[in-house]
Amino acid sequence: MANAYLQGVEISASQFLDIFHHYDNDGNGYIEGKELQNFVKELQQARKQAGLELTEQMKAFVEEYEQNADGKIGIVELVQILPTEENFLLFFRQQLKSCAEFMQAWRSYDADHSGYIEADELKNFLKDLLRKAGKQYDDKKLDEYTRTTLKIFDSNNDGKLCLAEMARLLPDQENFLLRFQGVKMAKNEFNKIFELYDQDGNGYMDENELDALLKDLCEKNTKVLDISKISTYKNAIMALSDGGKLYRTELALVLCADDN
Repeated sequence: MANAYLQGVEISASQFLDIFHHYDNDGNGYIEGKELQNFVKELQQARKQAGLELTEQMKAFVEEYEQNADGKIGIVELVQILPTEENFLLFFRQQLKSCAEFMQAWRSYDADHSGYIEADELKNFLKDLLRKAGKQYDDKKLDEYTRTTLKIFDSNNDGKLCLAEMARLLPDQENFLLRFQGVKMAKNEFNKIFELYDQDGNGYMDENELDALLKDLCEKNTKVLDISKISTYKNAIMALSDGGKLYRTELALVLCADDN
């Protein structure tokens, strides 16, 4: 089935998802190694069988990865290669080009401040995204986009997206949350850390208090955090704040382990 979809002039959102899951054999969110080499080979075969030339994006992709056994691509990279009809993932990247913009969008669409974007909130997000892009849509298409986005990014199948899942829409180099996965802590430890760095005990952190926390985290976790990026981390995290007041629940989205 995936091979047949690769022969299409345009690929629907649901077909794109089927292709990704077909080649992401281990379900880790990437097409890599042997998976990627198989995809490169079958992409070329499918286009030839359909009498279609490789697009310029496809040619560049094949040239880069055909002989690269260590290559790895995520879903955002794949959407740039395939001729996807409903390319709302690229609309997202065009709208939100930085970590801080992403965090601001998260705060806007997590309307109930639950720490998750649920189906209705995601639907509103996609609706606004499509309007900004000038893309025509109807309710049926909007429902399909919502279902497909959930299927792509809802890694634990709970029907909603946490911050880390939603952040997979960003390219890896912009996704600072990937780095913070390595420093997440249990709830009890997080609460102690928050109280330690909330130096005036007012129940929230300001920029200076967050700066002190990030500096210490970077110094203690040099293998995963880059101290030269403190300002980037701080700006992105403060985008979750309420008028410069970063409350415990907002910081927990970044630093607290999901299962605690």
